[in-house]
Amino acid sequence: MNTIIEQMLRIYDDQSPMDKRDVKKEIMQEMVLCGLSRAGFFKKAAFYGGTALRIFYGLDRFSEDLDFSLKAKDESFDLNTYFPILKKEIAAFGLQVDIEEKVKSIESQIQSAFLKGNTRKHLLLFYGNQALSGIHPGEKIRIKFEVDINPPEYAGFEHRYRLLPSPYEVALYDAPSLFAGKIHAVLCRGWKNRVKGRDLYDYVFFLSRNIPVNLAHLQARLQQNGYLKRGEVFSLTDLKQHLSNRFETIDYKQTKDDVIPFIRNFDSLQVWNAHFFKQITEQLVAT
Repeated sequence: MNTIIEQMLRIYDDQSPMDKRDVKKEIMQEMVLCGLSRAGFFKKAAFYGGTALRIFYGLDRFSEDLDFSLKAKDESFDLNTYFPILKKEIAAFGLQVDIEEKVKSIESQIQSAFLKGNTRKHLLLFYGNQALSGIHPGEKIRIKFEVDINPPEYAGFEHRYRLLPSPYEVALYDAPSLFAGKIHAVLCRGWKNRVKGRDLYDYVFFLSRNIPVNLAHLQARLQQNGYLKRGEVFSLTDLKQHLSNRFETIDYKQTKDDVIPFIRNFDSLQVWNAHFFKQITEQLVAT
């Protein structure tokens, strides 16, 4: 086994059992971050979203994708330019992957790509023959990463370091700006009463750690997608009312079903209802 992979697998020894596919994917996510860092990606972009929250703030749930945002708008940005170095860096850890940009049929401010590798070959590298039962030879692991090339204003950034798979530096949204992105998702992602349970789970995570929300950045996000009008007054009191209205419309059974595959402890979901979310929102503060 690759000694770097062996070191990273030890991190999971003292944790509750995780599906080997999830463990492998989490380790590969960090290899992607390391590769992007080596390629100079974080000079222009910052990491945000659920996976950023898991890796750098200890969120206790699995997150599938890697989400990034440019630090400033750049319509000429080309994600493809980072693929050769990224692929080379991942290969240095013994993993053979393909990277393909997702071609969109309509204009979008989001550039997307998929990193793909053979699940069976990678599990063999990670775990040996013990992990191969029931794995189809052609099964592929997919890691999706997206970059917002027209980011909302007023985000705050910080720089963090990781030691494995090799020391590297990442630029990421600071905690209040991450919280702003999550509240934006709670208010806007989904359709009618269908909200991602993962967004609600993360919302509780932020509040439980007394993290304030970057209100100016949240307002810019909500204006960019048309939820708020330009120039509309938007105070912390207004935000709490918007959230309260949202919590009244949610199908909580559906949200619990959504998040269950991504967490190991389901007990905290028992209290999920409109009254719970409205009450904990009273402690929300802003920067």
